[in-house]
Amino acid sequence: QAQLVESGGGLVKAGGSLRLSCAAFGILFRFFDMGWYRQAPGKQRELVANITSDGATKYAASIKGRFTISRDNAKSTVYLQINSLEPEDTAVYYCRTNLNNFNYWGKGTLVIVSS
Repeated sequence: QAQLVESGGGLVKAGGSLRLSCAAFGILFRFFDMGWYRQAPGKQRELVANITSDGATKYAASIKGRFTISRDNAKSTVYLQINSLEPEDTAVYYCRTNLNNFNYWGKGTLVIVSS
């Protein structure tokens, strides 16, 4: 059974940066595609970025080049670097993977961006 644990969120001023981490347990990490999602207050959860097992990346059109997803297979960890943070980035950020057609989610890490 997969377990995902996010960290790295916090309170940051607009224009700042954060690096979120998601550590994976219980899976052969290097074989799995990983995704970062976010859910802002009162909104639906949305895909932010995805990285395949071979390192190919895909980003939501709304991200505007400020986000970078990466992975370290030796550490079974996927990262999300967020630069030039905006108040609209305030959300709970989740990572996700799929094992045997079941989606596993972490509990999320909260990012609050103050103006």
